[in-house]
Amino acid sequence: MPAYCLHYFPESGNSYKLALMLTLCGQCFEPVWTDFGGGVTRTPQWRATVNAMGEIPVLEEDGVKLTQTAPILMKLAEQYGRFGGETAAEKYEVLRWLFWDNHKLTGYMATYRFHRSFTPKPNPQVLTYFRRRLDDFLAILETHLQDTAFAVGDRPTVADFSMMAYLHFPADETGYDFAATHPAIRAWLDRIAALPGWQSAYDLLPGQRLTHYAKDAEPLHA
Repeated sequence: MPAYCLHYFPESGNSYKLALMLTLCGQCFEPVWTDFGGGVTRTPQWRATVNAMGEIPVLEEDGVKLTQTAPILMKLAEQYGRFGGETAAEKYEVLRWLFWDNHKLTGYMATYRFHRSFTPKPNPQVLTYFRRRLDDFLAILETHLQDTAFAVGDRPTVADFSMMAYLHFPADETGYDFAATHPAIRAWLDRIAALPGWQSAYDLLPGQRLTHYAKDAEPLHA
């Protein structure tokens, strides 16, 4: 079996996507905590030796460094024959939701959550802008999940793991109480959490945590 090594930090939903996928596929990985908060990914040395794109996560497979979460998820799905599309139409739908998530949902939620919870003085205008965009994207997902158990039909795929990663974090980080504002999303998150072997990001990814400035704030409601 391949030997995996995951460069991550615990608050990274993209790191969690890979940790969860490996875990649900029955694979172990060596966790390599990365000082993202300290700026290590922006150093010339780290970019020269770990990831020239300056991003987390990085998954090493038998010493080969893989970057960009979505194609890694697709590679793992094909490699282990799990959580991918079975037909041409399903494969297309998995890719469609993965691209939408990367461009819209994860892209905005990751930035909104980081600015809201892990910066000492978030700009209210920036938060308002990202919140409005997120409300729109979450409404799209909420509508979709009212008619289907998972992103693509009645079984989970890597599209689900990609979209749920940043949404599963605590409400005092995301600013959303999905049970109150998006019940179909909440039910979908619960279905994924019921999968055998599922663990949350903070259970799968140990290590020093970022300072959480918004931990005492009430969750915002849509």
